[in-house]
Amino acid sequence: MTETSTPSTSAPDRLPRRVRHELRFRKLQVQQVQRVTPHLIRVTLSGDDLAGFTSPGFDDHAKIFFPDAKTGALIVPTAGPDGPVWPGGRKPAMRDYTPRRHDAEAGTLEIDFALHDAGPATQWAETAQPGDTLGVGGPRGSFIIPTAFDWHLLIGDDTALPAISRRLAELPAGTRVVVLAEVDGEADQIAFDTPAALDLQWVHRRGAEPGVGSPLLDALRKLNLPEGDFHAWVACESTAAKALRAHLVGERGANPKWVKAAGYWRLGAVATHDTHED
Repeated sequence: MTETSTPSTSAPDRLPRRVRHELRFRKLQVQQVQRVTPHLIRVTLSGDDLAGFTSPGFDDHAKIFFPDAKTGALIVPTAGPDGPVWPGGRKPAMRDYTPRRHDAEAGTLEIDFALHDAGPATQWAETAQPGDTLGVGGPRGSFIIPTAFDWHLLIGDDTALPAISRRLAELPAGTRVVVLAEVDGEADQIAFDTPAALDLQWVHRRGAEPGVGSPLLDALRKLNLPEGDFHAWVACESTAAKALRAHLVGERGANPKWVKAAGYWRLGAVATHDTHED
């Protein structure tokens, strides 16, 4: 008689899951503007269009549409069978941002703007006032990463702080997590609310141009990583993100299937989002 084995029911769930959402576009109003740090502005949005908004993935991206800088007019598309349909074919300036916090009960959505350059997002955020309007599209989908690892590694610059904040808030109590976060200096550090066992290291640029050099990689090379299976999440300037992933997989023995690295922006380019895989 030949025995057949059955999969262990105690094996941890480590397979990511993709979730698709109905494509919707919303016109929202600014409720509050807060200067969190010298290089970070938090905008709280609200409005009837926010009904039905969903963002289950900690690193989700919504498309933000900005009003015309000269006229103040806001163009928001409608959802067509093949994607957005723009009135008259006109498209506004737009960028991808992680929804930092959505409170369905309060009817609010928080978006954090990292002030890196003089582009349309920074220009809008620095002059935003309650009552202003902003367009939001999506998220169109979510990538749900399980938490059943021995520990977690989160690496990112200013643009990744909203996603890092969300991940830290959702990790189970006592879960070990190591965070490397790059900002300009001490004044740009923010507080993280988490039930996890957090080992946090801030990496400072000290006035250097964002995206120049390798401060996060230099810090990671010096870091003694915990033992055990881990999931690594990386988001920063694209070239830096690619180098961080290569180091984790090539020199630290990270399972490439458990490393998610993204270029949230690219030095010298606009409106980019790169995914780095094998």
